[in-house]
Amino acid sequence: MDTGLTTIAEADIEKHNATAQGMITRIVVLEDGGGKSGAALAGTGRRFVPTISTGSVRKTREVELSKTVAALRSGDPLMSIAQHTLLYRVRRGIAVALAIADVFARSGELESLQAKNTRAPLEGEDAAHFKKLLSASAYVSAFSLASYLAQLIDGEGEPPNDIHEPDFLFDTPQDALKSLVAGLDGALEGVKDDTELTTRARAFARITIEGLLTRKGRFDGLGAFENAHIRLDADDFTLDGFDVAPGRKARPLVMTFKKPNEVVGNHIAKYQSIKLAKMLMAYDFERELNPFVELGGFLFTFIGDGSPGTGKTTLIQMIAGLLNDYCQVASYPFVYENFGVDQISSYQGKSGQSCKQFITNVLNPRAIGFGTVDDIDQVAARRSDDRASAGQQEITGVLMEAFSGASTVIRGNCSFGMFSNYPENVDDALRQRAGARWLVDGPQSRDDYIDIFTLLAGKNHQIPLGKHDLYAAQEIKRAVADAYEGHDRPQEDGLMQVHERFMKENGAPKTLADIGTYLHMIKQAEPRLTGRAIKNITDAIKMRAMDIELPDEWFEKPEAFMHKGYDDKKAMIEELRGPFSMTMVMQEINRYADSEFRYSDRADDAAVEKMIRDARLRERAAREMEERKAKGTWDA
Repeated sequence: MDTGLTTIAEADIEKHNATAQGMITRIVVLEDGGGKSGAALAGTGRRFVPTISTGSVRKTREVELSKTVAALRSGDPLMSIAQHTLLYRVRRGIAVALAIADVFARSGELESLQAKNTRAPLEGEDAAHFKKLLSASAYVSAFSLASYLAQLIDGEGEPPNDIHEPDFLFDTPQDALKSLVAGLDGALEGVKDDTELTTRARAFARITIEGLLTRKGRFDGLGAFENAHIRLDADDFTLDGFDVAPGRKARPLVMTFKKPNEVVGNHIAKYQSIKLAKMLMAYDFERELNPFVELGGFLFTFIGDGSPGTGKTTLIQMIAGLLNDYCQVASYPFVYENFGVDQISSYQGKSGQSCKQFITNVLNPRAIGFGTVDDIDQVAARRSDDRASAGQQEITGVLMEAFSGASTVIRGNCSFGMFSNYPENVDDALRQRAGARWLVDGPQSRDDYIDIFTLLAGKNHQIPLGKHDLYAAQEIKRAVADAYEGHDRPQEDGLMQVHERFMKENGAPKTLADIGTYLHMIKQAEPRLTGRAIKNITDAIKMRAMDIELPDEWFEKPEAFMHKGYDDKKAMIEELRGPFSMTMVMQEINRYADSEFRYSDRADDAAVEKMIRDARLRERAAREMEERKAKGTWDA
């Protein structure tokens, strides 16, 4: 199959409309008996299970999807908009799936074998090969229909847990599609309202895709479809081989965006946020790769920590606002999602599924994505925390696999940010998967506080500003230079002692061996400085080497940079970068190590405070016991 964009003519879809209409009107399917009786036991909510196994018995069943959907409003001869839309989408999806099956047949030998089989039944190897390709075509049609429904059906509300895979048949494309229609009919039986109708239909599509992907290895001849790129603009439907695309295009992002000049303080975090937004816009949709991934310096994950009220939410709003504006200029799709505590479910496995869907939506290679996990310490639990819920433990596992797992592929189209007031409570392994550490400490200097008060107070007053150069302290280059210089020496007491000992024994670092010695001394004081921590430090150093200011003019018009080819983008970026220095290396080591010592100190302080509180409570209890004994009320 052509690895470029495959177009399907509307006439090729419309010729299957009659078949599709017949499938949603009435079909007869063979299904496993399943050993279940339709008779319920009175008052128990359970069904009678016969003692004789009937699992191998297959029974015929009439499926009338249109009647099942119409039964939702049995007292009204007209269907609701949701009912009609669902039926239309299913019929259209069947026609599209059959058209895609035709494309698959033309891309290989299946079409010629079908022609031969029409003239005379095939025999021998030809017959076996024909059967394999026909089953592969059935698999492709089933995957196409499930993907179409997943992308084109809007589903609101909590996905149900009682939906099962269809009884897949892969003899022919028509048989495969009939099995999906029968499965959908069963999933929709007895729905109460429009919301439940669409939610269950969307959940069925997702479960069907998962079931199909687990069976993919059983089919030969699918390789031609792996690199297929099919796009139907009339339906806003995209199929990229067997990549699972997220659901329907997100609604317009409704969010209060912040401009960089509205963020006071947090200079390094703000500077790297602006760089991150521009880095993401260098992504090439044809190559599905970002030059910054190849050249180094791309920030896939980061964690921002700071006290409440220091500006973490404002940073999120600023990054999302910049990306939204850039994507509008370039006409790129933009996906922003936040995963929060409200998505932790009491149902086993549901939290993990929700988190996987969040990851999948942001990773979509056909869009620019930004995903955030706010209050990560509450959402994902430490694996050693016995008090954490099963849902929190599931989320921890999903995030660890997604951020730096065996199957993680970084294309450079998206980034994930974790934010927390208490990062010391985040699982160590998950926290170390954050490639960068942003200290979100808010306004610090006198100038910062004047700037932020003036900004928030507005202009409804006549109070003079006084002797102050407004927002001069927020000038990004000057502020960042000052902030980085602050890391020439450590800021945490524990790291400061290590640094002083190193300087006394070795002097100022001049070689890579000196840097390794310094890192080893830090490791002896802080065991959590592992190999992954060193990788994060070197990634941060590479990012500093790519500490280039992509000109704003590149992002004002799409043809200036964003719509250029991958090689042109890469060349333009390479012209701006330079080597990193020993100063940069020491600053990044100190920044990262400071954060680990800070987290350890916070955890220790919290533990000490708890012990002191417990001791005080024991002393208070002992005094009250003695007082009650003295009054004679202890045994009362």
